[in-house]
Amino acid sequence: MKALGYKKAHTLADFEISEIQIPVPKLKPHDVLVKVKALAINPVDIKIRQNRNASGEYVILGWDAAGVIEDLGTDVHGFAKGDEVYYAGDLNRDGSYAEFQAVDHRIIAKKPHSLSFIESAALPLTSLTAWEALLERRFEYTPETKVLVIGGAGGVGSIAVQLLKSETKAKVIATASRPETKAWCEKWGADHVIDHRQNLATELAKLDIKYVDIIFGTTHSADYLTQIPGILKPFGHFVLIDDPKVLDIAAFKSKSLSVHWEFMFAKSSHGYKMETQGHILKTVAHLVDSRKIQSTGNTVLKGLTPGHIRQAHQMIENGTSIGKIVISID
Repeated sequence: MKALGYKKAHTLADFEISEIQIPVPKLKPHDVLVKVKALAINPVDIKIRQNRNASGEYVILGWDAAGVIEDLGTDVHGFAKGDEVYYAGDLNRDGSYAEFQAVDHRIIAKKPHSLSFIESAALPLTSLTAWEALLERRFEYTPETKVLVIGGAGGVGSIAVQLLKSETKAKVIATASRPETKAWCEKWGADHVIDHRQNLATELAKLDIKYVDIIFGTTHSADYLTQIPGILKPFGHFVLIDDPKVLDIAAFKSKSLSVHWEFMFAKSSHGYKMETQGHILKTVAHLVDSRKIQSTGNTVLKGLTPGHIRQAHQMIENGTSIGKIVISID
């Protein structure tokens, strides 16, 4: 089958992802074989490309896809050949930059009926991340709850705003700095949008807000770490998904602040409650079909080519993307 892969970790300047021919994946008992119809690009793709060398023949990236089930493992239940599904996958297995992908059926779901493969592929990784970060932890949400989403126009931020507005009564404040990213946050229902290039406390004060209950850090958490204790209420929560080299939270003690790190691949990497991701994606599909949330796909590149992969990676590295970048295969 056709796939895109590389052997040695590399920078964008030394881009080495190329078209390759490899065997169709062999299925484990819990696997389904999916013919990939569309895939989305995420920051994790860039991180892996920059740091992971091939332990076998090639590294195949891609952990966001939608497609059609072609075959089933012996222990698969709840799915049949021909089902249209969507999923994020497992970071320790070959990804979706390929014609076919083997994925554990416990971490997939049938895609939303109302969406195309392209629209569906934009949802899994970010939806799972936002759901596990903000809804699975059972934070208390009331009409008085205020949630600050740092990076509201990114892939995770875009869906986090929608899920918070759909599933909770909280007031949602998103951050963005450009006119187009501010408009994007407002489109998804953010109650307020503030400029993350400015002091966050000063920006919140303009809204007559002194403290927020929860901060969801989707990007550049290290840049805001010194500001967070000043704007979180006592016993508040800071949830982050990025990878600061140092996370000095000593200043959090005086307010008894909690820190939660969300890593969407933790469940599949450790075999921990994997089926919950399938359940979350099933719920997200229902929310989409009920018109409560929408796909955040914003840029579509037609054709799985090294050139399109490089273009998408460059957009993410440059910080110019809004929402999700999706590549259609057919």
